[in-house]
Amino acid sequence: MKNLLLFTAIAVFVFSTANAKDEQYISEGGFAKSDLYISGSVGLASVSKDGNSNTAYSISPAIGYFLSDNVALEADLTFSDAGTDDSSAFGAAIGAIYFFSPAKQFSFAVGGGFDYTSAEQGVPDSKLNSWFIGLTPGMNYFISDSFALRAGIGSLGYGSSKLDTDGAEATNTFGFSLDLYDIKFGLTYKF
Repeated sequence: MKNLLLFTAIAVFVFSTANAKDEQYISEGGFAKSDLYISGSVGLASVSKDGNSNTAYSISPAIGYFLSDNVALEADLTFSDAGTDDSSAFGAAIGAIYFFSPAKQFSFAVGGGFDYTSAEQGVPDSKLNSWFIGLTPGMNYFISDSFALRAGIGSLGYGSSKLDTDGAEATNTFGFSLDLYDIKFGLTYKF
């Protein structure tokens, strides 16, 4: 009887230790309160106009911090060049993202925030200043403990654009888009 109890205790210990080691190497990733992350996206495109070919690009680094288990505060910058005559833009944004299941490997999210962009239009001393406030649905998928792929699609919001010239009038827009032409992909690194 003692041998049976000893054998059972050893078997339970071995199986639980082996299971714990397996779980240690299996990672789902995920976020939790107080997590800090950096994220960003890069875009490249070839632009052809009047027989000339140029390269357009955009770079958007971001930093985020989880205020609670589900809510992260995020700030980002955007630099872009349209690949044509002095058409470039600089922007900044701040907002919050709600993750529906942040501790899981895959999570849907909804982000809301305020964006400001100043763009040169290719004409000397001609800038277009724009702002936008809105919501964007997205998703997050961890490929390791620290790295995640992220995607956002479409938006619902209100914005305004105005040329920085005398007598210019603002163009205001309210819209909703949820189509495959408005997808943004990025990569996230969690510290």
